[in-house]
Amino acid sequence: MAGTTHVYAGVAATVGMQHSGTLGGVFRQEAGDKKWEQLKNGLADGAEVHAITVHPKDSDTVYVGSTKGLYRSANRGGKFERLALPDAEADIWSVLVHPKDPRRIYAGASPIMVYRSDDGGESWQDIANGVPSDFGFAMEIDHSDPNTVFIIPLESDEFRCTPEAKLRVYRTRNAGESWEALTNGLPQENAFETVLRDGMSADSLTPMGLYFGTRSGKLFSSNDGGQSWNAIMEGLPAVACVKSAVIKKGAA
Repeated sequence: MAGTTHVYAGVAATVGMQHSGTLGGVFRQEAGDKKWEQLKNGLADGAEVHAITVHPKDSDTVYVGSTKGLYRSANRGGKFERLALPDAEADIWSVLVHPKDPRRIYAGASPIMVYRSDDGGESWQDIANGVPSDFGFAMEIDHSDPNTVFIIPLESDEFRCTPEAKLRVYRTRNAGESWEALTNGLPQENAFETVLRDGMSADSLTPMGLYFGTRSGKLFSSNDGGQSWNAIMEGLPAVACVKSAVIKKGAA
């Protein structure tokens, strides 16, 4: 498989539609090919996929977060194994493999559980202690520090807004032993905001830049690792996804 590029797509079953069992799961396409191949060896039937992450140093290894747990493949999806989370069938909506230490993996689950693995996914522990609610979506890592993680909790499944009408980003700098609320520059009154699972992104600079958008059309940024924040845009449509890129000076 060396030198071959693959594209992966995670699929959710569609409510109310009749189908033959092909919806849900993971599909793979080799670059340049027009055919998609469904990958289901080892995946639970009907698993809807929320997250796909390729190992940063071993492209054969792929992690898949789904409504029926977290899976890993060592052969680009040829066969999957379900990883032994404390709740094996948790709804996994985010999988972050640290680029400098790929044995350190964080997985976000619903309701708000943040799991950490220090051994490439062989064992896990829940580290979401000290956050203000049991529900949430957005999660990001500091690409230069495997111990630093950011999350934005929401109130509940029934009321998907920031708790206590305060917009707060929570950060751990000790791999989940403790969390602190980052509020400098963020509204702390009447902030009924929603940040979706793909609504936060970090760049690779030092100090790190961090960005997130809300369903009310606001975009916030921090250029000091979350210590302070600025509203850089308002009046956008609902923000569903935020991605960042570092553009080098002189790049075409």
